[in-house]
Amino acid sequence: MSFDTAISGIKAAATNLGIIGNNIANASTTGFKYSRGEFADLFATSKLGTGSNAIGKGVSVKSVNQSFTQGNITFTDNVLDMAISGTGFFVLSDNGTQLYSRAGNFQVDRNGFVGNSSGHRLMVFNTNTDGDPSGGISELQIDTSQIQPRATGQADFVANLDSREVAPTVAWPGAGFDAFAAPPTQPDPDMFNHSTAATIYDSLGNAHTLSLYFVKTATGNEWEIHSLIDGVSQSGPDTLTFNSDGLIDSASLPFEVSVTGWTPLDSTGAANGASVQDFTVDLSDFTQFGDTFSVTDIDQDGFATGQLTGVEVGETGVVFARFSNGQSRALGQVALADFSNAAGLQPQGNSVWSESFASGQPILGGPGAGGLGLVQAGALEESNVEITQELVNMIVAQRNFQANAKVIQTQDAVNQTVINLR
Repeated sequence: MSFDTAISGIKAAATNLGIIGNNIANASTTGFKYSRGEFADLFATSKLGTGSNAIGKGVSVKSVNQSFTQGNITFTDNVLDMAISGTGFFVLSDNGTQLYSRAGNFQVDRNGFVGNSSGHRLMVFNTNTDGDPSGGISELQIDTSQIQPRATGQADFVANLDSREVAPTVAWPGAGFDAFAAPPTQPDPDMFNHSTAATIYDSLGNAHTLSLYFVKTATGNEWEIHSLIDGVSQSGPDTLTFNSDGLIDSASLPFEVSVTGWTPLDSTGAANGASVQDFTVDLSDFTQFGDTFSVTDIDQDGFATGQLTGVEVGETGVVFARFSNGQSRALGQVALADFSNAAGLQPQGNSVWSESFASGQPILGGPGAGGLGLVQAGALEESNVEITQELVNMIVAQRNFQANAKVIQTQDAVNQTVINLR
């Protein structure tokens, strides 16, 4: 009887229609991967095998496999949206259980953790503040509190002192200057040839002005350097000597001006409560050429406190937090996972999968490492469902269903003919 055979064909066609319908329903689901049904024929067998003239007994669903081909990447206005260009899965934590996803539509919850709308948190490799790996993996959390200020430890200046200058007509006083004295004292323009200034910071993050004054001496190629902070003398004179080629003698490098025991003051000239500070001013890259005085670079390592202003994600997955004081800190590197058999992953719904025996264990790495793809921030990977192909597949499945139903109808007609024999 061919009823059972036709019924198996109808069941297979119905299953195929269900798979196709699910694909079409998720054509707009971020990170969705389409599935396809795989079918196998059935034969009645015995211990001695199947005869050469055996007739099949129908069809069965062998497996439903997902295709992890790349979907199109579209750009969004959310920096925490991420798309993987290439191989790999985002690693998510569900209360300690690891899940995997291609859907990168992430957001920040009320506790600062980055995750998806289902509450699964994004996992990152731990890094130092510069973005270099420091070992371990953890949930990505964005701290919105103010960052602690850093006191200046070193300031670097790059400048050219004009070799054509002559010694000033007024000598620099040995007693120095004090802008908070009564009456206040400050350098007279006739006491120096050049000056420059930079902002430095104390341990509380308060900004102060460091001023450097350069005085040409009567000795050729020789300069004296005096430093003031907020108008109060701190160091000097330090003697800087150049060679005849306008460069500092290599034996004198590095040439640094040391400021020791500086007590940060407030606007009234009283100690502001910050720690007493020592720092150095590096002038090793100074030159003395026959050209106008010019400062080409000033850099110092201190900063004030700052509020979080934004988050950036690089293509290698390093997440940086940007602050209002101009600083940036790496919060971690997005962890990606790969599998020897991605098709063996177990779908869990909500665009996530879990590890299974068939998939093998996850191989974790950073974006761009070990064949893993790169991360595109402000973008999402679309579903890889091709609607046109699915509609064609649906027509084929429908015809298969109708054809198997026709077999049942025909077999029924044959049975009626046999029953009506007299």
